[in-house]
Amino acid sequence: MVVPITGNVTYTITLDPTVWIFDDRKILLEEAFNTNVEETVPEDELEKASERWNQEIYKQKVNPPVNNSVTRFERNKVLENSYVMPIQEFVGHAEIKEDAKAVVLETTAGNKTISLADLDNSYLLFAIDGKPIKEDGPVHLLFKDGSNKEEPIKGVQKIIIQ
Repeated sequence: MVVPITGNVTYTITLDPTVWIFDDRKILLEEAFNTNVEETVPEDELEKASERWNQEIYKQKVNPPVNNSVTRFERNKVLENSYVMPIQEFVGHAEIKEDAKAVVLETTAGNKTISLADLDNSYLLFAIDGKPIKEDGPVHLLFKDGSNKEEPIKGVQKIIIQ
């Protein structure tokens, strides 16, 4: 049930999607492709600089943010929904080398090649109705633009940067 990120990277990363269910970075599947969400744009340069600083500090954190104080109600709610995890943070920790050109996804149905940009702009579906994906799992890859929402890349078992 683990998914390694290997190949043309500085650090090989092993993803364990079974522990993401209580991770604060997860996104409800229904909300992941919601285009009605308005993004707030900082109005002055100081706010923009502050936002960039906060993002860089967040990227440097080694420990993932995990919700330690989950009530019984929240725990039951979590175990009823489907969730995706943005992949770009994990890819960032692997540190893709500059000469990398593409990504090969090893799946249960064979290999699929995608671009680095597509990988960076992807979600990993890791839970359906609060349960890990066992059939065609451990994760499915969905593009953030929703172009493959109806037909995700299923059964992703390994991510190889080339």
